[in-house]
Amino acid sequence: MQKILEATRTGDWLTVQRLRAYSLILLALALAAIAAIAVQSHDLLMPNDNPVGADFAEVWVAGQEALQGHPAAPFDMQTHIAAQHAVFGPKAAVYGWHYPPYFLIPAQALARLPYVPALVLWQALTFAFYLFVIATIARRAPGDMRLWMLAAVAFPAVLVNVGHGQNGFLTAGLMAAGLMALDRRPWLAGALLALLAYKPNFAIVLPVALLLHFRWRAIVSGALVGALATLATFALFGVEAWRAFFANLDVTRTIVIEQGAAGFEKIQSVFAGVRLLGGSIGAAYGVQSVATLATLGALAWVWRSSADMRVKIAAALIATQLTTPYCLDYDMMTLGPALALLASHGLERGFQPYEKSGLALGFMTPLIARPFAIAFGVPFGAPATILLFVVALRTAIAARESRPTLVFART
Repeated sequence: MQKILEATRTGDWLTVQRLRAYSLILLALALAAIAAIAVQSHDLLMPNDNPVGADFAEVWVAGQEALQGHPAAPFDMQTHIAAQHAVFGPKAAVYGWHYPPYFLIPAQALARLPYVPALVLWQALTFAFYLFVIATIARRAPGDMRLWMLAAVAFPAVLVNVGHGQNGFLTAGLMAAGLMALDRRPWLAGALLALLAYKPNFAIVLPVALLLHFRWRAIVSGALVGALATLATFALFGVEAWRAFFANLDVTRTIVIEQGAAGFEKIQSVFAGVRLLGGSIGAAYGVQSVATLATLGALAWVWRSSADMRVKIAAALIATQLTTPYCLDYDMMTLGPALALLASHGLERGFQPYEKSGLALGFMTPLIARPFAIAFGVPFGAPATILLFVVALRTAIAARESRPTLVFART
């Protein structure tokens, strides 16, 4: 036991050879799972009667509704369900549409293609964007670029996101790229972060980080791009889409968040963790509020400290998962760039005790979180994310006297 504890403290168990081997095993398992689903799927349905691409079905159908001149239709649950059944059959699992009208723009563009090509294009383009962000981090970090990219592809949240046809690649890419561009391209940074308006549940962390760092150009840029995007939705979809969105917010809050329509084992927030344990809605909101305020307070200290910019960005990326009552396992894609940034910093400056083991736990969390919660009725994702946030805090505390490194400056 003493040897295990010491290995956990030093992280010496995680060698380059083991990281490569573990990544190859995870990648092989992911490819095998995708192949098995592809072979068993028929008539656009997977064996469990979910549409191929799962959540992407609602995106493509919403785009179809918008193309047909009914952009408010996705916000009416019965209408949207009927439209999904018309495409995928009466036995198909169905999904509610809870995005603001911003996300109807890519949905409408994708709906111009047949379903499967649209799904493949969506996942391929957003996955390439995520890999570009990881490659940007890796180019300025020690180590073999091929191993960095192998680990990025094998990150378990990738499989979760692909299986759901979700937007996790895009969310992680926009958030990380926007924060990484703050030092040298603040106008671009603000624009990229503003494009995350389709994820309002992650909105609280980014403004706090920008305000604390006095990033006024990024704030102005983000406000302008946000205003232009809003005007674009009015031009494309009219005011009715926004009226329908706001009218549907109560359904989103009560059915999706408070009652956990997707399953509390799938939602990885502190709120969902309390509900999974049997806590009341009031108790869940109370604990979530404490977690949000504590996370924002800690993040404020990190961003006002002299910690390396990589650590600040990583802390902000992790904080997005802890400050919202609604984040699912595919949203853990945002942990991918955070892990890469912390690993880059550790390889250059040295790892703190337990840091390597903490990063390894964070890497595996998207794979473990839902099965663990289903098997034991105990949340895993939120506690593991809290531990990862503590890793970032300890790294910032250890570096508080050092000068920040602007690792994303142009060379």
